[in-house]
Amino acid sequence: MLELFQTSEVQIRLVSFAVFFFGLAWLEAFRPFRRAIHSRFVRWINNLTLMLTGTLILRLLFPAATFSAAVITQENGWGVLAPWVPHSGFAIILWIIVLDLGVYLQHLLFHAIPLLWRLHRVHHSDEDLDLTTGLRFHPLEIVLSLGFKTGLVLILGPPLAAVIAFEVLLNATSMFSHSNISLPRSLDRYLRWLVVTPGMHRIHHSPEPDDSRKNFGFNLSIWDRIFTTYQEPNGDNAPPKFGVGQFHSTNELYVTQLLTQPFRGGVDSYPILRKQQEERHS
Repeated sequence: MLELFQTSEVQIRLVSFAVFFFGLAWLEAFRPFRRAIHSRFVRWINNLTLMLTGTLILRLLFPAATFSAAVITQENGWGVLAPWVPHSGFAIILWIIVLDLGVYLQHLLFHAIPLLWRLHRVHHSDEDLDLTTGLRFHPLEIVLSLGFKTGLVLILGPPLAAVIAFEVLLNATSMFSHSNISLPRSLDRYLRWLVVTPGMHRIHHSPEPDDSRKNFGFNLSIWDRIFTTYQEPNGDNAPPKFGVGQFHSTNELYVTQLLTQPFRGGVDSYPILRKQQEERHS
């Protein structure tokens, strides 16, 4: 059973990835929000190489970990929510909402703890925000994220269908929320009542630490509203630039630099816990 689902999962994720990637790339080409600072070709090659490196590591070391966990919990009836939430039909949507809350909290952790921020800032150091930024994560962050999500599945007990649907949706919305697409202002305003839009998420990629502590959501916007981390976009305005202050060199575009970036430089006041410590001692 697991081998069948592994094969289907790979096919589903590849097809959905291709559809969303090329669809968003087409929209970025015809409705760009902002002109690029750096070479699109160089950025894309290195961002995608970083993504493929992380994907290869996962496939070699932890093949289908979250999906295996879902099968195990389903076959053994494990999970604190499994007895209360059905495993089929409309309930799949409820499972996706619960898993999305978990990813929102995980994102907060990567911004809160200095060591985790060192990994996550590889994602934030991109100075040209587009759909490939939504794929640009350090392999160590990808491994830790997999461990977090696998633990979440084991604790909560969602069905395999919900886990696959959530992973496909998360990948698609990550590319969308980071995309360099100029949406009509009214459309962006209505969409962000439900999902994270590019206009909403651009604030999070400001080089200003206070702005980077807003709009953490990748998928649903409700968590930022509930936990008071939501910041309303001001019309068509966006941060005048993106990135992290200490990584502005063109040399930082290359995958060799991206892989070593967590081990270079200081963390400044970006991590939430570091900021709180500074305020207590000031």
